[in-house]
Amino acid sequence: MVSYSVVLLYFLASLVCQCSSVEVGANQTAVLLVNASEASGKPIPETFFGVFFEEINHAGAGGLWAELVSNRGFEAGGPNTPSNIDPWSIIGDESSVIVSTDRSSCFERNKIALRVDVLCDSTGANLCPTSGVGVYNPGFWGMNIEEGKSYKVVFYVRSSGSINLSVALTSSNGSQSLAAADVIASASKVSDWQKVELQLDANGTNSNSRLQLTTTETGVIWFDQVSVMPLDTYKGRGFRADLVKMVEDLKPRFIRFPGGCFVEGEWLRNAFRWKETIGPWEERPGHFGDVWMYWTDDGLGYFEFLQLAEDLNSLPVWVINNGISHQDQVDTSSVLPFVQEALDSIEFARGDANSTWGSVRAAMGHPEPFDLQYIAIGNEDCGKKNYKGNYRKFYYAIKSYYPDIKLISNCDGSSQPLDHPAELYDYHVYTGANDIFSRGRHFDKAPRNGPKAFVSEYAVTGKDAGKGSFFAALGEAGFLIGLEKNSDAIDMVSYAPLFVNVNDRRWNPDAIVFDSSKVYGTPSYWVQRFFTETSGATILDLTLQTNSSASLIASAISWKDSENNKEYLRIKIVNFGGNTVNLKISVNGLDTNSFKLSGSNKTVLTSANLMDENSFTAPNKVAPIQSLLEKGGEEMDTVLAPHSITSFDLLKESINIRIPGADSFSTSSF
Repeated sequence: MVSYSVVLLYFLASLVCQCSSVEVGANQTAVLLVNASEASGKPIPETFFGVFFEEINHAGAGGLWAELVSNRGFEAGGPNTPSNIDPWSIIGDESSVIVSTDRSSCFERNKIALRVDVLCDSTGANLCPTSGVGVYNPGFWGMNIEEGKSYKVVFYVRSSGSINLSVALTSSNGSQSLAAADVIASASKVSDWQKVELQLDANGTNSNSRLQLTTTETGVIWFDQVSVMPLDTYKGRGFRADLVKMVEDLKPRFIRFPGGCFVEGEWLRNAFRWKETIGPWEERPGHFGDVWMYWTDDGLGYFEFLQLAEDLNSLPVWVINNGISHQDQVDTSSVLPFVQEALDSIEFARGDANSTWGSVRAAMGHPEPFDLQYIAIGNEDCGKKNYKGNYRKFYYAIKSYYPDIKLISNCDGSSQPLDHPAELYDYHVYTGANDIFSRGRHFDKAPRNGPKAFVSEYAVTGKDAGKGSFFAALGEAGFLIGLEKNSDAIDMVSYAPLFVNVNDRRWNPDAIVFDSSKVYGTPSYWVQRFFTETSGATILDLTLQTNSSASLIASAISWKDSENNKEYLRIKIVNFGGNTVNLKISVNGLDTNSFKLSGSNKTVLTSANLMDENSFTAPNKVAPIQSLLEKGGEEMDTVLAPHSITSFDLLKESINIRIPGADSFSTSSF
């Protein structure tokens, strides 16, 4: 093994060479010394990297939640009638059909129903078109219907007489039928509300489809709670499988939900109310999110978030409203009803199946408690007048019933101590690429005792970011390495926002971009994939010796692959500068009588232009490229491209027990 002194001599010599030839454009040089001794390393929290989901950009409604019908209960237009039924539209003209709303629904919490007066008939003077009249719903900018797949259609119906309905999935103009079925019932059968369930099997593909409900017979028909759900959702839970797969590949150890500003509301009357989002989906009233300005039917509710976290083997981080919105606040003297709401929500998640709220969870199909360990009290509320008073009410009440729950303050404790109790504190940063790269050292002097940091929202925004640029990702990569190296002061980290539907960009950039049928990751998404093995790993000591330290940052971790039970070293280096760097890596501290390093994967993320972005037409324009580095080991010479993120995975191999295929091993987080 090469000694540190020899490596230093190499480094000094390289500097002399560089200084003598810098004017002719020679590459920069650097030496990275890694101490691979576990004894000198520090454990990284098991919860370190996760994801933050906010209902923004139609991330849930029209996205992660696979429901294809928009405004399925006709409630988006408000509780008064007549009301706007958008995006529902009429098939037929005024001489054949009149559509309106009334308050005749059988559901007490959402009274609006759709009334369709059919004026034409299959016989007589006023003949209906052969294709029928009625209504259609285009979903969220088009329904993705795929040949060979099945869709569950559910709706409630009643009528003044018998009905003969056509239920069809068609192209956007109705000219192509992709799947259809008839619903025929006598007047006595539908004189009161009836639930109709059927399965449609698609015989064609169209990503811009719609649902049609039509008839050719005169009469009055009422509809309510109309749903179309693909049968191939993630684990049958109702989540869009391709979007969940993108999240699953990040290996998140936690999911923070459901916001963000979505939790607060612009006004408290429009804040997220968890009790309105549980129980049968037909009975959920939905609500208007007045921060991001769109309606959600709340099919994706509190229970579904808890279930998703469990399915992904992630811990739920439940963000609760503390009586504060963007525009109004509950006085601390009046906040106890909000505190009780929080306590009830914990009982719903963790209570015995015989408890008041635990029994509601059990009735929804989950008798065992969820593993709720973290609660954030509010979101970005620290500077608001009533926050600290309200916070203390929540903190002490929750602790009195659930002393093990870790509570998260909105106040930043990275620079000065908090003046109130907390287990974690929020840290949010949205800034430019250069600034976020430099903030990799922000936590170098943060307290190691007391509350830990939860960097729950970070991203490059503004002109550096575009709609998801490589430049943004490069700065974020440097920031994340800085957080990784300070993991004794930081417990949790998540990017924001997670999702954007391209048809409703309320925020730029975002990690995962989708429409009705396609999805891709931005460069910021791919940067997160470099850190999928960090949670629960060991951060190792290292020294980076370079004359360009302002543009280089590196980290090294020791981690175990749970699938093959093998141990690896992962070394990550971000070259934020515009020069190529010749890097010598020297790994010391291994017990050379027992272990050696072999078989290396090298993964590089870079691009020709800093502002390069991915898109539906070029989803992998900026994506990691992995290759086998045959000479990987304790001593390596490599070249870092300008503006690049480079990672090495080295197998920690026993020299006493030969591992078959070690010379050509492959482990990948990508």
